[in-house]
Amino acid sequence: MAEDLVNMKSDHLVDARAESCPGPLLAAKKAMTKVPMDGILEVWSADAGTKRDIPLWCKKIGHEYLGDVEDKGYFKIFVKRKR
Repeated sequence: MAEDLVNMKSDHLVDARAESCPGPLLAAKKAMTKVPMDGILEVWSADAGTKRDIPLWCKKIGHEYLGDVEDKGYFKIFVKRKR
């Protein structure tokens, strides 16, 4: 599955590597409006808390958390817009 994420093409990218919690989550919420239904949002974050916050937000809101992969000092987190 991690290999699928590495090669996944997203519809919108949020680079929140310079932000700390809750910045990446807030940026993801705002950016989701730019993602088409069933489209993919990719969030880059260096804050490990984001790996916890975004799946919880997805569960609460109804989006599909696809997973994350680690890249040179940050995480790439993938979410499918479901509503």
